[in-house]
Amino acid sequence: MQAMCKSLRLNAAAAAFALATTMSVGTATAQQKLVMKASDVHPAGYPTVVAVDNMGKKLEKATNGRLSIQMYPSMQLGGEKEAVEQAQVGAIQFARVSVGALGPVIDDLNVFNMPYLFRDTKHMQKVIDGPIGQELMDKVTSNPKAGLVALAWMDAGARSLYDTKKPIKNLADLKGMKFRVMGNPMFVDMMNALGGNGVSMGYDQVFNALQTGVVDGAENNPPSFVFDNHYQVAKFYTLDEHLIVPEMLVFSKKTWDTLSKEDQALLIKFGKEAQAEERVLWAQYEKEAMDKAKAAGITITEIADKKSFQDAVKPVWDKYGPKYADMIKRVQAVQ
Repeated sequence: MQAMCKSLRLNAAAAAFALATTMSVGTATAQQKLVMKASDVHPAGYPTVVAVDNMGKKLEKATNGRLSIQMYPSMQLGGEKEAVEQAQVGAIQFARVSVGALGPVIDDLNVFNMPYLFRDTKHMQKVIDGPIGQELMDKVTSNPKAGLVALAWMDAGARSLYDTKKPIKNLADLKGMKFRVMGNPMFVDMMNALGGNGVSMGYDQVFNALQTGVVDGAENNPPSFVFDNHYQVAKFYTLDEHLIVPEMLVFSKKTWDTLSKEDQALLIKFGKEAQAEERVLWAQYEKEAMDKAKAAGITITEIADKKSFQDAVKPVWDKYGPKYADMIKRVQAVQ
């Protein structure tokens, strides 16, 4: 009997060892193959989503399938604020977010959130492609509290007003209207200065807020307005181009620190390529969005002379500008 019990104990121990060994091998295999999660508020086919998807294909090919990206578009993992928070704790690896949403995390980026800072989108592109763009990316990566690594800039065109009530032809038309803005105090102040009421709200809530009348309007670029279906409820689009806010592809620092130098170098290389690819896709997508808006009968109002709008946001410049005075001068000096 004792011999039988001993035999059973030995068999149990051998089975436990075999199981532990199997689990250990399984864990090692899992560590070698890393599927990285990427979040975007925009739908499949949107330039930023396509650029990150293609980045994943390149990574997979370069690492023989060891590294890959699983994209979660259309706000599946929440809005931009949630994406930043999830990247910071390592729950996801990639977050494509507006500088508007990153400003509260990295204060230096708020310089790009100043209304009418850039002359036009070409001016913005020259700035982010040059030393200023690299400097601000480095500030994200080197900030220990941010928990993020900046990989690329993404073009997001110019942001303009849209609403459910009437065409906005001048500042007087904005009076008393509630407009959704990104969760950044600077944008609430900007909308209030223009004569409307700024309402800070996550991007994932905008469609319902427009539909139910919680807000009268919002502000964004043409592709977001059209391809996220806001044009189905907001029939008036006003090209005042009050903000030209670039976006950024950031990576979780927690995950970054577990990667080899070679893998980090690959991410930086493919990040730069994604930046260039997204810009080409963006130009095409923006044109498609405007064509679709016109075909849908959206009333499009162009503010040809923006001086009154620029003058109206002077209080925002007075409040926030002094802090970024040197950088603003450098930005404006870029030709």
